[in-house]
Amino acid sequence: MATEVNLPALGESVTEGTVTRWLKQVGDSVAVDEALLEVSTDKVDTEIPSPVAGTLLEIKAEEDETVEVGAVLAVIGDEGEGSGGGESPEEGSSEESAPEAEAEPEPEPQEPEQASEQESEPEQTEQESEPEKPAAEESGGSGGSGGSGESTPVTLPALGESVTEGTVTRWLKKVGDDVAVDEPLLEVSTDKVDTEIPSPVAGTLLEIKVEEDETVEVGAELALIGSGSPAESQSEPEPEKEPEPEKKPEPEAEKEPEPEKEPEPEKEPEPQKEPEAEKEPEAAKEAPAADAGGTDRPGYVTPLVRKLAAQHGVDLGSVKGSGVGGRIRKQDVIDAAEAQKPAAAAPAATSAPAASSAPAQRSSTPSPLRGQTVKVSRLRKIIAQRMVESVQISAQLTQVVEVDVTNIARMREATKEDFLAREGVKLSYLPFFAKAAIDSLKQHPSLNATLDLEAGEVTYHDRENIAFAVDTEKGLLTPVVKDAGDLSVSGLAKKIADVAGRTRANKIGPDELSGGTFTITNLGSVGALWDTPIINQPQVAILGPGTVVKRPVVIDDEDLGETIAVRHMVYLALTYDHRLVDGADAGRFLQEVKSRLEAAQFEV
Repeated sequence: MATEVNLPALGESVTEGTVTRWLKQVGDSVAVDEALLEVSTDKVDTEIPSPVAGTLLEIKAEEDETVEVGAVLAVIGDEGEGSGGGESPEEGSSEESAPEAEAEPEPEPQEPEQASEQESEPEQTEQESEPEKPAAEESGGSGGSGGSGESTPVTLPALGESVTEGTVTRWLKKVGDDVAVDEPLLEVSTDKVDTEIPSPVAGTLLEIKVEEDETVEVGAELALIGSGSPAESQSEPEPEKEPEPEKKPEPEAEKEPEPEKEPEPEKEPEPQKEPEAEKEPEAAKEAPAADAGGTDRPGYVTPLVRKLAAQHGVDLGSVKGSGVGGRIRKQDVIDAAEAQKPAAAAPAATSAPAASSAPAQRSSTPSPLRGQTVKVSRLRKIIAQRMVESVQISAQLTQVVEVDVTNIARMREATKEDFLAREGVKLSYLPFFAKAAIDSLKQHPSLNATLDLEAGEVTYHDRENIAFAVDTEKGLLTPVVKDAGDLSVSGLAKKIADVAGRTRANKIGPDELSGGTFTITNLGSVGALWDTPIINQPQVAILGPGTVVKRPVVIDDEDLGETIAVRHMVYLALTYDHRLVDGADAGRFLQEVKSRLEAAQFEV
């Protein structure tokens, strides 16, 4: 009995997927859970396994075709099933081709008639008709006799549930450039994430419909890709001019400019190739390994894998794929990037003695940005706008307390190696700060709330969705760890490392950058003792732990009484919205966090 293979649900906000490659062909035998095809979505690339064992009878969704979740991708059954179903389309195609073949000889007698008419007409009519052809080509650049059917529109895909529009920041290709399937065409920036839009098909970029810095809605048409070429269409009428002047000796002088025009279309493709070569080094500045992925030396590579390799500086040509057929997967790139770290650390270790003797040489190197006027990125504009809005709409105060985290420092020192081996991530101070703050928020809900003065309502959230400020090359982003109140210190450490790593690698989803109820910014990561962070609207508070330092403090010892000892100290800065949170409320919250940290009753 034949079994249908459907596109499974790949996430809450994922509604469709694109078939990137079939790993099996019609007639191949497949086993249970054997990978059939690869599917790419706006968030993840994955393989679809076979639900049953049998023979692949029919493929319902071709490569580069986008289908909705639940759509039928293929049919699997016993060998011989559905064999008759494949004959009817062949018969239909043969029947359709017969009238087409009969229709072809009809225009043949008309063509010589048109040629004879052109020969009999004066040269002025020829010159008048010539400018009309380019105009027709421009008006139907994507059409012509069959161009409109061959051109494929490139639209702005959905980039998240709450993302409704995007701004074109840069075109990576120009009109006339050849593009491959899944090759990046342009860069798009939204209020939550920056991403590249790949080409859905292979062909030539015929038209760009949205210019740089232009904002369009999701689903808007960005460009057209097809197989047409302006240079080819202009070169076709030129050979018809050659037999006409042979009959007339007078226009011999006009023959000379005509052959000079013939090489011009040949020269046009040459400058088109030169910008492509110039684009490669520009893209290589941000993605040095993109060229290796673009050559397809290691086989088919998904756009997400190419992007990940570019951000980690991994040469895809040197990576051995562990996927089906040797396909390079994301984990292969991550492993290759980890393998590069010891190699990079070795020369750094050898140069360590020399570095201490010449620190001034590194600090004296000026930044390339000195004396430059550059364009503000869209993400920086959004950050600036939101920071100003946050200060303008809320009454913000910052309160700071000093905490002795010596017990946590000793616990961390004793368990960090085992923790790394067991959990796969480093144990920093941040998970302890986060755990203490989350437990305190459960007792002080006014700091885990949202204020809406227009509606006259205060919403006290029943779960703790903690946003963590992450420093990236493009700017500050705040990915959210959902339901953080249910996590232990170990769970928080892994979640924080996961969202921070994917944010820096530009792999974080738009839905993971929204929905926070409280924010923590790790000021200590850059060595700051304390700061006055700005509230992440529409939240009402943000906590900023400073760097942990060892210094002498006065303590009360049971045996020695008041004495001076070296302790691990940290400042906790809390910025709160005074419209909802009073200073006393903020103080009680900070004292609760302080007592939990100093008691150090955590399980790691």
